[in-house]
Amino acid sequence: MEVSKSDIIISLAGRDKGRLFYVVDVQESYCLLADGKGRKLENPKRKKLKHVRRVSRPETRVADKIRRGDKVLNSELRRDLATFGQQFESQNQGG
Repeated sequence: MEVSKSDIIISLAGRDKGRLFYVVDVQESYCLLADGKGRKLENPKRKKLKHVRRVSRPETRVADKIRRGDKVLNSELRRDLATFGQQFESQNQGG
């Protein structure tokens, strides 16, 4: 599965395992991740693509801004991921 800029991913390994991030850039076998809280846009997390799984390719204002390279605020990332996280949790509860 191809991971691209502005996707929402879930971390599969490391101390951030299970957390949601926005992909702010992709470089060869790595992606740069930010969530606006622990990892801000000014200092994104560099993670191997094999350690992440794409959960969504959102059509939100924030995702559009990331794709276009416009300025995105950390607060926008936090808000978007919190909203998506609630939907994601409710979808994955039915076991």
